[in-house]
Amino acid sequence: MPSSINDFAIKLGNVNGSGSASANGLLMQAIFRMGIPVSGKNLFPSNIQGLPTWYEIRVNKDGHTARALDYDLMVAMNAQTYARDVKEVRSGGYLLYDSSWPLDEALTRTDVTFIGVPFARLCNENFNESRERTLMKNIAVARAMIALLNFDEAILGALLEEKYGRKKALLGSNHKAIKLGADYIRENYTFPLPFHLEKMNGNEGKILVDGNTATALGCLYAGATVAAWYPITPATSVMDSFKTFCDQYRKDKDTGVNNYIILQAEDELGAIAMVLGASWNGARSFTSTAGPGVSLMNELLGFAYFTEIPAVLIDVQRVGPSTGMPTRTQQADILECAYASHGDTRHILLFPANPTECFDFAAKCFDLAEHFQTPVMMLSDLDIGMNDWVTPEFKWDDKAQPDRGKVLTAEQLEGMTKFFRYMPENGSAVAPRTLPGVHPKGAYFTRGSGHNKFGGYTEVPEEYQEVMDRLLRKHKEAATHVPPAIIEKHGSRIGMITVGGCDQAVREAVGILAGSGQAVDYMRIRAFPFGPEVEDFLATHDFCYVVEQNRDAQLTTLLTLETPVPKENLKPILYYAGFPLSAKHVLNAVLPQTNQSRPEVIHAVNR
Repeated sequence: MPSSINDFAIKLGNVNGSGSASANGLLMQAIFRMGIPVSGKNLFPSNIQGLPTWYEIRVNKDGHTARALDYDLMVAMNAQTYARDVKEVRSGGYLLYDSSWPLDEALTRTDVTFIGVPFARLCNENFNESRERTLMKNIAVARAMIALLNFDEAILGALLEEKYGRKKALLGSNHKAIKLGADYIRENYTFPLPFHLEKMNGNEGKILVDGNTATALGCLYAGATVAAWYPITPATSVMDSFKTFCDQYRKDKDTGVNNYIILQAEDELGAIAMVLGASWNGARSFTSTAGPGVSLMNELLGFAYFTEIPAVLIDVQRVGPSTGMPTRTQQADILECAYASHGDTRHILLFPANPTECFDFAAKCFDLAEHFQTPVMMLSDLDIGMNDWVTPEFKWDDKAQPDRGKVLTAEQLEGMTKFFRYMPENGSAVAPRTLPGVHPKGAYFTRGSGHNKFGGYTEVPEEYQEVMDRLLRKHKEAATHVPPAIIEKHGSRIGMITVGGCDQAVREAVGILAGSGQAVDYMRIRAFPFGPEVEDFLATHDFCYVVEQNRDAQLTTLLTLETPVPKENLKPILYYAGFPLSAKHVLNAVLPQTNQSRPEVIHAVNR
C-alpha cells in the first residue's frame, strides 16, 4: 500500500461493556490535538454488555470526515465478528488482533497483513484482577496502535494526566498497559505503518464535541430555565449536559439557590405538559426526546399549536418504528414532526448538520417559539448527538437580546378597554399574548377546544376557520425567519439536496463528482417551512437527487407537499440501515444513474 499520511480509516471491533470506549476516546482526542481533522463513529448495541460494538476513526487532512467504508487498519478484538472484520479491510491493508489464541486459517487473506499481539496473555501476566485485565487490554491495544500510527507521545501523556491525574493507581495501570503494547510492537514489527499520522494545523478554530452537549449549551445561552423530560436514548445526554451547565452557571452567586428547574416526568406526555405550563407562565422551557417520545407528545403538540403556547422540543432521532434500534441513527421523524398531532397542524422544524449548528439552532428555537407563539422542534440525530465531531468553535454575541415576541406589559394592558387573546394587530398573523398575573385584563386561562379570535368558545364555522387560516399564515410567515438553506451552485441543471447529518457525506460525494466532470449543484435544507430559496433551487434544476436516511423518502414527500415541484423531478437516494451515511453510499447510487435522464428511486447500497 502506498504511504498515505493523515488520510486513512481505522475500525476497532470489540464487545460492549469491555471498557473500549475510554481507549477509543483517547485515540480520537490525541489525533485532534495533533491538528489533524478526524471523526469518530461509535456503532454500539442497545444492551449493557456482551454484544459486538465497533468504533470507526477516519483521518483526513482535507477535512472529509464522513464515515468511511473501507478500512486501512482493522483492530479485531472480538472473535464473534472476526469473519466480518476481516472482509472489511481494504486490499493492502492491515489487521491487528489478539494472538493469545491462534487465528483460524480460513480467515486469513493474502492481500492483508496480519499483526498479532498477545494482549490477553500480556495483561494476565502483568495485572492481578480480572476487571483490570479487561480494561487495561484496551489501553494496551491503543498503545500498539499509537506505535503503529506514529501518535505524538507527549500529547498522549498529557491526555492520560488529564483523565487519571487524580487517580494515581489508574494512571499507573494505564502507563503500565501502554508500555506493554508499545514494547511488543517495537520488538516484533516495523513501525510506523505506511499510512500514519504527522502533526499539522488543520484544526485551528475548531473544537471536538458531540451534538448533545452543544445542544444543551445552546439552550443555556438562550436563557432556558425550565426543562422537563423522560429518559430515552439517544437524547438523555442533552439533559445530563444541561444539568451540568446549570449547576455551574444557573446558581445565585450570593445564596447558592438554583435559578433553574429540571423535572423528570413520569413519561413523555407529562414532560411536554410541564414544558407548556412553564412556557405559558413566561419561562423559556424545553424537553429533549426521540421519535417514540414525539409520538406520545402528539396530542399536546397539537394543543400548543392551537392555543399558541411557545415550546421547544429537541428530537435526537433514532431508528424506528416502535422501539426500533435505539442506538442506531436515522432521519425518520421528519413527517411526524412537521405535522404532529391530529387535525391540521404545521410545525416549525430546524435541521442542524453538526454540533456547531446544534448550539446555534437550539438557541434560535427559543426565539422562534416565542416570536411565533408555537412549538418549535430541532431534529438532530444519534450520529450528530452522541458522536464526537470536529466542528467550528461556537460564537455568541453578548449584545444579543432574546426575541420574546409580542408580550403585553401591565402598562399596555391598563390602557386597553379589553384584551382579546387571538386578535392580531397591524395585519400580522401573530396575536399579542400576556403572562398570567401581570394584569387582571390579561389571559389567565386558554382553551384547546374551538375558539374565535376573541378567545371565546365557538362552534361557528366561519369563526373557527378564521382562526385556522391565521395559524396557516403565521406558519408561512416563519419561512423568512428560519435559517435559510445552504446552496452551492456549479452551473449544473442537476441538483443534490440533503438535510442534517448527511451533509459531510453528500458534500464529499459532490466534490468527487465534480472532479470527474459530473458537477451537480448542492442544497442543504436547514428548516421547515421552506424559504423562497428552496423553491427557486427546485424550479431552476431539471431534476434533483434527494439524499436522506429513511425508507419512505420523507424529505422528498415534504418537498412535494409544500412546494410546486413535480414529483417526478425529485429522485430519492435512501439509506436507512442505521449506521451513518458515507460518500460511497451516495456515489454508488448516483454513478449508475448518470446516463439516465430520469433515474428512478434509489436505495443506497447497505454496508
